Formats: sequence, C-alpha cells, structure tokens
Amino acid sequence: MLIEFFKYQGAGNDFIILDNRRQKYDSLTTNQIKKLCDRHFGIGADGLMLLNSSLKFDFSMTYFNSDGNEGTMCGNGGRCITRFANDIKIINNKTTFEAIDGKHEAEILENNTISLRMSNVDKVVKNEEGYILDTGSAHLVIFKNNIENIDIIKDARKIRYSKKYFNEGINVNFVAIIDGDIYSRTYERGVENETLACGTGAVAVAISNYIRNGSKGDKNQIINAVGGKLEVQFDVEQNQTFTNIYLTGPAEQVFTGKIEI
Repeated sequence: MLIEFFKYQGAGNDFIILDNRRQKYDSLTTNQIKKLCDRHFGIGADGLMLLNSSLKFDFSMTYFNSDGNEGTMCGNGGRCITRFANDIKIINNKTTFEAIDGKHEAEILENNTISLRMSNVDKVVKNEEGYILDTGSAHLVIFKNNIENIDIIKDARKIRYSKKYFNEGINVNFVAIIDGDIYSRTYERGVENETLACGTGAVAVAISNYIRNGSKGDKNQIINAVGGKLEVQFDVEQNQTFTNIYLTGPAEQVFTGKIEI
C-alpha cells in the first residue's frame, strides 16, 4: 500500500496524519501503524491520526499511539489535525469535530496558534502520589522541587506498570514550580516514553496546580513543556467541575511524503 502522509507537530509533540475521508486507510494494522511511527524504520512520530468524514461535524479524528493501538484523546493531536483540515481546505478558521471523547471545537489564531476546547473535568482524586484526573486521557500529576535531572523513564515506568495502574495504564506528569512558572515533563502511555509535550497533560497540570493552591490559583496558566509553551484556560463551577477548558499552542506542518508499506 502506498501511503501519502502529512507530518505535523505541536510544541514538539509530533504526529503522522492521513486523509481517510475515502476510507483508504481503514485496513491499517497495529503493526503497520507501529512501523510508520518508528523513528528508525518508519516516518517517526508520537502517534498517528486518521481524518475521517463525519455526518454531524466537519470531520472526525481517530488517534493511534505509536505502539499501534488506538488511544484516547490527544490534545496536541486535536490542534494539529485542525491545522491539517485547514491546510487541505475542508475548514476555515473555526471547526467542530468529533474525537473518541466526544465533540470538540477549535479555532485557528495568529502565528500558527490553535485553540482547542477540551472535555469537561468533573473528578480529581488526590492520593499519596499526586493528582489523578481524566482530561480526555488519564493522568497522574506529581509535583516536585526539581524535574530537570529526574530519570523520567525509570521513575514513570515504575508507576505506570505498578499493580495500581497496569491494566489501563496512566500518563505520568512531573511538575516543578520555579519562580512562579510551571514546568512539566510527561511520560505517555502508548508511546511508553517521554514526549516533548502533551496537551491533555498540560490541562491536567493546570487543573492540579489550581487545586493545589487551594482553588485560589490562576484559571489561565502557561505550561512550559520540553518542546514549548502551552496555554490552558478554564472555568470552575461550584461543584468543582472544570468547564470551558481551552488548550492553546502552536501547530504546524513539518513535511509531507509517500511511503510504501
């Protein structure tokens, strides 16, 4: 099969995107997707997305992790596929699309910046490790004094593969607050490695930091990921439900090509 692919990145979180409106790539197998995402023997990416036709919305998004398995919502992926939909001229500056966790709205702003409305968050659990919440994907947010020198692969895998989280897996975010600025590093399940940024992770970090500050923190936060800055905005209802959550950051095309698989 000859595949025409498009490579995009959002704050260093990179994706292969395929135009699947004619269902050409429905037959892709787990192993084929894994090979396409392989950084040595394929194109290389944190994940692969299919842009599908939709009867209700502008398009629908199907996301696969780099291990070849279908994943949960990807925030940076949602912003990148919005840019792609605009590039192939099926949307203008605003769109409504469907992902695995439901309806999303997005808007293309200036300077390759895209704002994506995320799903509401109505439950945050605090345990001995940190904050657990689902922002479209399940995350554990751990605050530390310093994250620059941590062995994130070793430390995160110890948590991700523990009995508590092994069956469903969890994304692990290590966060440090330095001079008031928020710095985050994320280990993503399905990628099974550190990624340069994580959109659902940035939302999880922002909400966790708000709660950590006694629900008196800023509702507009800048998260400094390894690959760039992501902005998170939200509202809070009286029952501690987080609504009107927007993830904003860069999204741009890296390159295009064709590959035989």
